[in-house]
Amino acid sequence: MTGRETRGEAESQAAPDRRAVLGAGVGGALAAATAGLPLVTAAPAAAGTPRTAGALPAAGAWHRYVKAPSSRTVRPVRVVRTTGDVSAPDALLTPGGKVTVLRRDKPPATPRWPQGTTAEASSTHPGNNGSDGAPRRYDATNAVDGDLGTFWNDDTEHDFPDTLTLTTPQEQELSGVTVLSSTDGVPTAFTVAVRAGTDWRTVATVTGNSAVQRAVRFAAPVTTTGVRITVTAVQDLGRGVFTRINEVWPRALEPVAAPSVTLDFGKVVVGYPEVAFAWASDNLPGVRLAFSETLQHLTDRSDFTRADQAGGAGRGTDQYAVPARGARWTDTKGYGADGDKLYADGLHGFRYLKITLDALPSDAPAAQPWGAVAVDAVSLDFTAYLGTPASYRGWFLCSDEELNRYWYGASYTNELVVDTFRKDDVDPRDAFSESLEGKLVLHDAPKRDRDPYVGDVAVAGRTLYLTHDEVAGAARNVLADLAEHQRADGWIPPASINRYTLPLFDYPLWWVTCSWDYLLYTGDRGYAERYFPQLVKVLDTWYPSVTDEAGLLSKGLNGTADYGDYAFLGRTGRVTYYNVNYVQALRDAARIAEHLSRGADARRWQERADQVARAVNTHLWDESAGAYLDSATGPVRHAQDGNAIAVTSGVADPEQAASALAHLDRTTRCRYGNAFMDNDTLFGGASQRVYAFTSYPELVARFETGLADSAVDQIRRTYGWMDGHDPGTTHWEGIGPGGSLYEGAYTSMAHGWSTGVLPALTHQLLGAKPVSPGYADWEVRPHPGPVTWAQGELPTPHGVLGVEWIRSGTAFTLTVRAPRGTRGAVALPTEGHRVSVRADGRALWENGRAAAPGVRADAGRVTLSGITHGTHRFTVQRED
Repeated sequence: MTGRETRGEAESQAAPDRRAVLGAGVGGALAAATAGLPLVTAAPAAAGTPRTAGALPAAGAWHRYVKAPSSRTVRPVRVVRTTGDVSAPDALLTPGGKVTVLRRDKPPATPRWPQGTTAEASSTHPGNNGSDGAPRRYDATNAVDGDLGTFWNDDTEHDFPDTLTLTTPQEQELSGVTVLSSTDGVPTAFTVAVRAGTDWRTVATVTGNSAVQRAVRFAAPVTTTGVRITVTAVQDLGRGVFTRINEVWPRALEPVAAPSVTLDFGKVVVGYPEVAFAWASDNLPGVRLAFSETLQHLTDRSDFTRADQAGGAGRGTDQYAVPARGARWTDTKGYGADGDKLYADGLHGFRYLKITLDALPSDAPAAQPWGAVAVDAVSLDFTAYLGTPASYRGWFLCSDEELNRYWYGASYTNELVVDTFRKDDVDPRDAFSESLEGKLVLHDAPKRDRDPYVGDVAVAGRTLYLTHDEVAGAARNVLADLAEHQRADGWIPPASINRYTLPLFDYPLWWVTCSWDYLLYTGDRGYAERYFPQLVKVLDTWYPSVTDEAGLLSKGLNGTADYGDYAFLGRTGRVTYYNVNYVQALRDAARIAEHLSRGADARRWQERADQVARAVNTHLWDESAGAYLDSATGPVRHAQDGNAIAVTSGVADPEQAASALAHLDRTTRCRYGNAFMDNDTLFGGASQRVYAFTSYPELVARFETGLADSAVDQIRRTYGWMDGHDPGTTHWEGIGPGGSLYEGAYTSMAHGWSTGVLPALTHQLLGAKPVSPGYADWEVRPHPGPVTWAQGELPTPHGVLGVEWIRSGTAFTLTVRAPRGTRGAVALPTEGHRVSVRADGRALWENGRAAAPGVRADAGRVTLSGITHGTHRFTVQRED
């Protein structure tokens, strides 16, 4: 039976019979004590306020934290700023009334050098074909040809100075020059010198420049036959650190401020922007639209466009020429005129939109950079999953206001990546796949890369299953597609990018773990049966081909020296992260095999997992640091990923787990999370880079080893930083030194792999999670930490698993509502105290021993097993 069929059957069932009694184990002793108990409820109260015993929020109190738009038509919520001549900008917030008008006078003719002027450069980048396939040259003469669409590009990346020398046929009197540069990175520091006989005399020095059009005035007019511009620094926008100069004009001309209005949509959104133009002047005035997830990186160009990534057809913005009669424009990928003008990128992920009355020189005569444009309305057609309160099938709420915000921020971040795979808006680097076209998938992010990576599914999948499991097929579609593209030697691709050939060493392991997760949460046995051969091949053919004599994975064997991983790190040899992930994957594969009654496979993989775990502890444990080495090769360092997963996979024993986590706390702590390396030997700034992706297993490890307070502190630092900084709400791909965007404008500010706070709070803090496929077996093991109360529901194929607990004085009360067809266990925290445990007054544990069958104590908990469907309330009371 497929997962979808299982859910359909569950949804057709009646609500659990509240008169039902417990089954085996605890059930026989507790039947009368627990049958028919209602969930703990009370009058409404705001989250985060003090409560008395038994007081919990009313049903639906969590609704106020939901972040998604109320409908698929999303409108801006405020005007951030305007420039130039703009009237009634606030009219854009209330469509159907006034219109917003942008006006710009026709600019004067640009000055030209005399006929016969020549240009030479210190170096010139070789020519190539542009994004339209037409040959392009980057000669120095482009700087004096009068065409802003061409430019000189030097050929010494990161190497300065670069010089551009202009020679006129006769003397010219100059009071200054204007340097116009490419938006791919303007010269930030340069000098201007003039020819004086056989020498050159510096007449101007520019520093700190950020203007594409920079007017440079001389202290006094000069007469000369030559001008030399020497560039010593340029902006680094991730598009190559070259000097690029489009034009040099023989006069200092300040740019005429282009009228613009910048709009805020309130949070990151994704979809197709739409603009309703009421009217325009009759000269085809152009508009340029720039999009950004943050204000910091919203300039005269977007923070990212697929057109730029593919070759720069869009010049960083989307273009349109407004007809005099007005029009409703929908952002659609492609050229809007003459086959090579007015390019638009189509779908965008952004928070801020800047609309400017302007036009690219290369778009003339299809659009002009002057005139008047009247805008009636701006909106977005939201394409991602719309997570309204009515659509949530799982939820969470606790006494901590901040944790609630982070949980729903994670859910919204994840909703943004649940979208249809469409050719026009996936990663342009050969990521399109006919086998995915039109299917619902889990992309990595709304802005970029917009490709389903299996490593991202490792976190985003769990977030999806706990909130909107009715679209769990989005994860299945990704996992199945990657399995269908397995290489002949067993390697499984990480994503469709590069036509399924991007070589990553770790992601086939994530495919195994994600396959177990999918089976665990959905019970879709059909998926497990169908792709079991791929599971066998990747674990029994490919990974053994990169295993060394010690039984450890060793990157470099079998031609894998250039393989990357989730962060494209230059790690080689025996890497702890790869090997503990291997242990986890083998154990997950064994669980799949057991479920499918393939005992020999299960035993083989479990035995190998145990062997690899022993080898990790023999070869990769650093006794002097009390932590696992990142790699046995190269400088000594210790990584978050390897140490955290060593704990969660069971490789580390309790003493090692405590030591490794203490080491991370001492060496990686930042005010914005825990860094993923304890020093900078891998690359500069590594010890200040935070990935929520690798922080997730550390959070789990801290909760599961009794460090709940530490886990919550790390959550506050990591997610509090992201929640409190632009764009707010959503969770970033990575955080760089000082809390910055780790890859500048290119950074994705809403990344599914960063949503681990949601499963951590549900599975660890609230404590509820599945144990066997489809929640046939479940467990509730709360880790309260500093939290006073928590409640939530988990969607299962059998119905809702409801959990809530509250601490009041010396008592801890847990209520579980289990769906029919499931069995579970609860592990009640004693926090080291002598306690009694009761169910509605009936004793289960007292005087240090069990008072009912199926009850035991270990590791600071009293555990009760054999709990079946119905509502059950348990109270732990301190006796010391």
